[in-house]
Amino acid sequence: MTITHAPAPAAEVNAALPTEAPDHERVLVTRGPRSGLTIVVAVHSTRLGQALGGARLWRYGHWTDALADALRLSQAMTLKNAAAGLARGGGKSVVAIPAGVTLDENQKRDAMLDLGDAVESLGGAYMTAEDVGTSAELMAVVHERTEHVCGLPAEQGGVGEPADATAAGVHASIIATLGHVFGSTDATGRHLVISGLGQVGGRLARSLAAAGARLTVTDVAVDKRALADELGATWVDPADAHRVDADVFVPCGLGGVLTPEVVDELRVRAVVGAANNQLASRDVARLLTERRIVWAPDFVANAGGVIYLDVASEPDADQAALDARIAGIGDTVASVLRDAEQRGATTLEAAERLARARLDAAR
Repeated sequence: MTITHAPAPAAEVNAALPTEAPDHERVLVTRGPRSGLTIVVAVHSTRLGQALGGARLWRYGHWTDALADALRLSQAMTLKNAAAGLARGGGKSVVAIPAGVTLDENQKRDAMLDLGDAVESLGGAYMTAEDVGTSAELMAVVHERTEHVCGLPAEQGGVGEPADATAAGVHASIIATLGHVFGSTDATGRHLVISGLGQVGGRLARSLAAAGARLTVTDVAVDKRALADELGATWVDPADAHRVDADVFVPCGLGGVLTPEVVDELRVRAVVGAANNQLASRDVARLLTERRIVWAPDFVANAGGVIYLDVASEPDADQAALDARIAGIGDTVASVLRDAEQRGATTLEAAERLARARLDAAR
């Protein structure tokens, strides 16, 4: 593992960092010369191919929080890409905005140019794409400095943002989970609680409402309440969403939402969502199993976006085949849930077993 550091003030390492040495192939930590922002690019694995994972532009209390986030997310991308059957490794990039700082458009452009230089310096080991805080338009700026970026705007010959595909894959995962838990894949009348109505959560709310589901929704942005009114959904305070008595809890915001305390208060039969890294810690998977709450592992359920970026970027991409591949996420989820049940294991263990089998086959 090679770690490159730009000069930075000495500071105490944040507790969020792993206590053991990361098993990443390469980690780059640098300060962007234009933006002055800390940029982290973590390449966890290239065993299956070039690492692929999005670029996150987000606020952090300290740069070590950004490092911890990149390490955790890139490791999850290895599992996601392997479980999805892609010839891609796992990586992630994070551009850290200091707490209390807001970037204007020029500053965002500078940050993306710096990110492009950082990605380019890795010599093709990693390809980036949009993620939380970024967009297809910002990826076009990254593309000014490197070819190792996907998800560019359609008008520039790219495939655009993957939110539709991510939402479609999560929808398929919810349907598969309903079938596993209730014996029927019909969403009509099922009560789902969606926490987070962003790019993916909003699309998911629309598709589930169209499928006849009864929705309770929330978001930290109160203007999202307009979508609840449009869909005839019940609005709830974000802090109370996990306490709603329902069939499925659907986390679609930032990660770490499933803490022991939250799991203890859940009043649902299943959890399926678009958020990355939903478990606050590994032992939460066992707590969910003990409470007989079925959890569809996030890195399987939300793989639609990365499948879209990988497959749609091919010159001979076929839309029907791509749609079938994304719908097939539901089959993968169903297989993971059955395997966990048959083995008396957690769904996390079952999903990791699937991903590692594919990684081991590539040795």
